[in-house]
Amino acid sequence: MKIYLYGSPILEKKVKDIDKIPDGFDKIIKEMFETMYENIGIGLSANQVGLDMSFFITDISVHEPEYKRMVFINPQIVYSEGESEIEEGCLSIPGIRSNVIRPDTVIVRYKTPEGEEKEERFSGLMARVIQHEIDHLNGIYFVDRISPLKKSFLASRLKRLKEKALRGEL
Repeated sequence: MKIYLYGSPILEKKVKDIDKIPDGFDKIIKEMFETMYENIGIGLSANQVGLDMSFFITDISVHEPEYKRMVFINPQIVYSEGESEIEEGCLSIPGIRSNVIRPDTVIVRYKTPEGEEKEERFSGLMARVIQHEIDHLNGIYFVDRISPLKKSFLASRLKRLKEKALRGEL
């Protein structure tokens, strides 16, 4: 699957909730995991691969073995607490990393691919990945959460990425 870059229109809008799991959803999930692993990622939202659907995948087991592959459909953060500042990167913004302040703990309501409704508490890296991916589903990049001064230092690199995205280059 192609990963859409910073500036792609699909990444700059709120995606649509999933009312009914579409046919072939298992294949989409499988291909997304393959794409994420090929690009050495730990999270990937549907719109990052061009899908106007509210879901994302994660696998942080390389960092925290208790968390295996997960799929979050129509995710919503219903509670957050604490604060941490950690460096983030993004498959849609290659080569750019910056510290981002986010809540350290979140409670997330979501559906599984099997249709089960869940509400779970996550902390640390998993909470961060969830927030990063939910931001994507709402048309927000991690660079939108950094200070204007820091973002100004990245402006020319972001502009070049946006130009490549709008030309359809990877």
